[in-house]
Amino acid sequence: MHQRQYDNLTNLQKSMLPGSVHDYLIRALRIIFPITIVAIVTFLILSPLTGNDELSFVLDKDQVDLAPERLKVTDALYRGEDSKGRPFSVKAGSAVQKTSDTPILDMEDFVGRIILNSGPAILTGQRGTYNLNDEIMRVEGPLDYKSQAGYEFTASNVEIRLQNQNIESFGTVNGKTKFGTFSANKLIGDLGKRTIILEGNARLTVNRR
Repeated sequence: MHQRQYDNLTNLQKSMLPGSVHDYLIRALRIIFPITIVAIVTFLILSPLTGNDELSFVLDKDQVDLAPERLKVTDALYRGEDSKGRPFSVKAGSAVQKTSDTPILDMEDFVGRIILNSGPAILTGQRGTYNLNDEIMRVEGPLDYKSQAGYEFTASNVEIRLQNQNIESFGTVNGKTKFGTFSANKLIGDLGKRTIILEGNARLTVNRR
């Protein structure tokens, strides 16, 4: 380019001529941009493969509400053995352990299964508690009991010691056996030995053959 023509150019035009600083910058960016894009795409592809499945976070204890329930389980199943080594189980639609220090489960819609000398038996209730350490069930409201031997009853507010298969009601009981029906204000019994004691307004009706 002739000197006179160069002198007539503006500063902006001069900065865009071949060999200028702007020209070198454009050439460098043409190389740097593709490399940067490739590096970012590679990182996004490989990061899920190399990252750890951990999430760290910090909570302000003054801003966090503690959950009122320590542990809640749906379709919970608990197993154990009685004093003779026979298995029993307690299955609940839901079970809540309020604190880790208290081995008490609040249960709803539960079914207990035990093995007696005469065969299996089933206990069904709507609401109650189960002590994990003592293996004692306490039922609020009615409890339905049915055995393979052919006798059954419904009692209210019942305590069942699964280890020795003892049962005691603190409310009324109504039941039937192969020989008749019975009712009373209270029941105390040994399910394994099939012996029961009726207390308060006890009535027994024997079937006639």
